[in-house]
Amino acid sequence: MADNIWQRSMRTPDPSIIIVDKRFERYRLAHATVERLWTGTRWGEGPVWFGDARALLWTDLPNDRILRWDEQTGAVAPYRAPSSKANGLTRDRQGRLIACEHGQRRVTRTEYDGRVTVIADSYQGKPLNSPNDVVVSGDGAVWFTDPPFGLVSDYMGQIAEAQLPASIYRVDPGNGSITCVADDVPGPNGLAFSPDERILYVVASRARPRTILAFNVEDRRSLRDGRVLIDSGDGTPDGFRVDVDGNLWCGWGTGTAELDGVRIFAPDGAAIGHIGLPERCANLCFGGRDHNRLFMAATSSLYSLYVNTRGTV
Repeated sequence: MADNIWQRSMRTPDPSIIIVDKRFERYRLAHATVERLWTGTRWGEGPVWFGDARALLWTDLPNDRILRWDEQTGAVAPYRAPSSKANGLTRDRQGRLIACEHGQRRVTRTEYDGRVTVIADSYQGKPLNSPNDVVVSGDGAVWFTDPPFGLVSDYMGQIAEAQLPASIYRVDPGNGSITCVADDVPGPNGLAFSPDERILYVVASRARPRTILAFNVEDRRSLRDGRVLIDSGDGTPDGFRVDVDGNLWCGWGTGTAELDGVRIFAPDGAAIGHIGLPERCANLCFGGRDHNRLFMAATSSLYSLYVNTRGTV
């Protein structure tokens, strides 16, 4: 758990923002410091920004809820509880919430009127495992990972037997058909597209050490030429996002306290920066008025930092 007496740095530049490679210098704002916005989750995950509402949603799996942080007031309140143990969140191209749910082993969309539509809950007649993270491409297709992590305990999901291999799926935006685009990634977890959507990055969280793989996206429908882009060593990448320059901002942690936080990699896979947090960061997103505020969902707390770049839409 995070230290409850943690305080925002009184020094600038914030010493917790570490330049590993000079390429990161341009992204660090000298007067911006890491802020803790709220604390009280058991396992924070899946942040997504709603600019039209000036609010952030993120999940708390063990407590079976989606929380909402209001930018104007700083208030936090339940958005949905129970949430079917929602994990990764994103928005589709119409601004609707897309959620991966461990509890009912499905991916859902929340309509404008609040109704919940099931996008995917099975493949070839068999139930999905526990959809973990999700992104929506420019054509409206929903891509998600489906490892068995939510089946191993009632704490993060519901105990059950996996009936499908851990896979990555694509849901067609036209007819809703589900295609398995990869079934050989060990423990597929976080995923994100490059700015031009020609590359899909995926965390292989059951590889030892964990790796971040890069796949070429062919015809916006399939993956080929998978290769290791990043060997995490002692680190544990989880969820991540990509900025407009193609850098990967990765939730990081576990190994040692020095690794907890966010690790930033250039498009060539080289580590260029690190944002230290007092606890492991599971996932993150960009948001705020100018899309230059990094929101970091850590184990027990929600943090933010203004940076000198913007996230991809």
